Amino acid sequence: MQSTHNHSAHLPGTEDHPAAGGLPASLTMLLATAAGLAAATLYYAQPMLGVLGAELGASPRVIGMVPTSTQIGYALGILLLAPLGDRHDRRRIILLKAAALTAALLLAGASTGIGPLLVASLAIGLAATLAQDIVPAAATLAPEISRGKVVGMVMTGLLMGILLSRVLSGLMAERFGWRMVFIAAAASIALIGVAIWHGLPRFKPTTHLPYFTLLKSLRELLREYPALRRATLAQGLLAAGFSAFWSTLAVMLHAEPFHLGSAVAGGFGLAGAVGALAAPLAGRIADRKGPALVTRIGSAIAAASFAAMALATVLPTQGQLWLLALCTVGFDLGVQVTLIAHQTIVYGLEPGARSRLNAVLFVGMFVGMASGAVIGSLLLAQWGWLAVVGMATAVSLTAFAVRMWPAR
Repeated sequence: MQSTHNHSAHLPGTEDHPAAGGLPASLTMLLATAAGLAAATLYYAQPMLGVLGAELGASPRVIGMVPTSTQIGYALGILLLAPLGDRHDRRRIILLKAAALTAALLLAGASTGIGPLLVASLAIGLAATLAQDIVPAAATLAPEISRGKVVGMVMTGLLMGILLSRVLSGLMAERFGWRMVFIAAAASIALIGVAIWHGLPRFKPTTHLPYFTLLKSLRELLREYPALRRATLAQGLLAAGFSAFWSTLAVMLHAEPFHLGSAVAGGFGLAGAVGALAAPLAGRIADRKGPALVTRIGSAIAAASFAAMALATVLPTQGQLWLLALCTVGFDLGVQVTLIAHQTIVYGLEPGARSRLNAVLFVGMFVGMASGAVIGSLLLAQWGWLAVVGMATAVSLTAFAVRMWPAR
C-alpha cells in the first residue's frame, strides 16, 4: 500500500525552487490568470445555448449535450491525465494541453453542425484540465509558510475565470456572434501558453510509478481515506445542483415570460463572481475554525438559496429576475466556500499525493456536474424550471446531510 503512493513526498519538487522569501508576485499572477483562462473555456458555451440551438437547428434537449460533453471531457481528463503531474514535468504537460485547447476552441468556432461542436466540446473539456495541473504546480512552487495563500490566490483566479466567462461570452455573442467567442478564447489560451513557456520553471517528477499503477493508486487513496470519500460525495452532489442551474438558465431566460438574450444569462455570472471573491475568506475561516464547519455552512447556504428560487413563480417578471440574481449569489457562495474547505481537508491527508487527491475530488465534482447538466436539461424539457430548482435543492440538502453525518 505504502509503496504505491507514499514515497513520492521525499523527492525534490522542482528544478528552480523559489527562495524561502516566497513566490514572486508576477509568477503567482501568471498562474492565477492561466488557471482562470483555462477554466473559463469550459463555460463559454453556456450563455449562448439559446442562440446555438437556433442557429444549428438543435432542440433544447440536444443542445443541452454541449455543456454535458465538455464536463464529461473534463472529468475524463482529470481522471486519466491529471495524475501525470506527479510523474512528468508539469510545465511540459501544461504547454501540450494549452496547444490542444487552442486547437479544440478553433474547431468549435468553425463548427457548422451539432456533431462537430459536440466533438470540439469533448476535446475542450479534456484539454482544459491544464487548470488542474496549475493548482498543484502552485502548491509545489510556494514555500510552506505561504502555500495556503498562494493556492488560495490561484483558486480565486480559477473561480473568477469560471464565473466571468459567462458574462464575457454572453456579451460577445450578442455583439460579434458566437463563433467570435471561441476564436477569442483560442487566442487567449495561445497567449497564456507563450507566457507560461517563458515564465514557469521546469518540474522534477515526484514519483516513478508506471501509468496504470498511478491510476490504480487513485482507488487506493479513496479506499484508505474516509474523509476523501465524504468530501468527494458532498462536493459531487453540490456540483450537480450548480450545473443543473447553469446549463438550463440560458434556455429558461430565452423562453416565456422573459424572452431575454445571451447577455442577460451571462450577466448572472457577475452575481456568481461574488461567491468566488469569498473563496480566500473561506480558507482563512477553515484555518481558524476547521474546514468541516465551513463545509456545513456552505452546503446549507446552497440548499437555502436553491429553495428560495421556488418563490420566484409568485413574483412579477422583474421581481423574479432580482430574486434569481440574489439566489445565484447565495448558491455560488455556498458551493465555492465548500470546495475550498474540501480542498483544505483533502490536501492535508497526504502531501506526497496532492495531484492524485485533487484528481479524486475533482472527478467526483465533474461527474456531478455532467449528471446535473443532463438531468437539468431533461427536467426543464419535461416539467419546467420548478423541477430544476427542486432537484438542485434536493441534492444540496443531501450534501448537507453527508457533512452533518458523524464521522466514524
